[in-house]
Amino acid sequence: MAVTNIHPTAIVNPNAELADDVSVGAFSIIGPDVKIDSGTSVGPHVVINGHTSIGKHNQIFQFSSLGEVPQDKKYQGEPTKLEIGDHNTIREFCTFNRGTAQDKGITKIGNHNWIMAYVHIAHDCHVHNHTILANNSSLAGHVDLYDHAILGGFTLVHQFCKIGQHVITAVGSVVFKDIPPYVTASGYDANPHGINAEGLKRRGYSADSITNIKRAYKTLYRQSLSLDEAKSKLAEQALSAPELNILVDFLAQSTRGIIR
Repeated sequence: MAVTNIHPTAIVNPNAELADDVSVGAFSIIGPDVKIDSGTSVGPHVVINGHTSIGKHNQIFQFSSLGEVPQDKKYQGEPTKLEIGDHNTIREFCTFNRGTAQDKGITKIGNHNWIMAYVHIAHDCHVHNHTILANNSSLAGHVDLYDHAILGGFTLVHQFCKIGQHVITAVGSVVFKDIPPYVTASGYDANPHGINAEGLKRRGYSADSITNIKRAYKTLYRQSLSLDEAKSKLAEQALSAPELNILVDFLAQSTRGIIR
């Protein structure tokens, strides 16, 4: 390990694998089973432990704790993992825990995520790509957060929930059930409040696509249909509106039920 950007007060285990251009700030601690790829910056007072792999060009700010044991009483020291992809920003005081043997044994963070201060990501979560987790938002265990989802500050997500693509939650939301793609949610319990139209415009969705998504939202929430009836009608709408396929697939895979 010929890394030249390690502060003299940092403690990096000689068995850790760091690319040559990785930087490690003052008083940080890197454990023996950690792998960090090129271009990643680790700030001061960061602890990275366990079987943790971190990809390229991530920026990890001070006082974060990554790869520690899960907060699960069933955990018995199994060699579970934390995997972080590329181009993520991880701000101050974040805590990401490893997976558990009761699930797939891995907590995964994808690419291009913007994760603000004091965010907690518990065991066996999967945060996909291009998400934003605002300050103090927290994911309990086994949560799936899909592409382009945005969690407002202090949003809390119950274990085993799924948050669909392009969802946005308001500050202080508490989520106990799955949130379908495109939906704006807020409250305790979180309730649906239309679609994330502004976010879709920013990501290049056409006016026609947004109109189709609005119609799908009305089908799901405004026509007094049972969930099974809504699913059937949405499947028909998706035949001529392919942007609805992710909504149809999400509803088919939901196990906790959806906010409604």
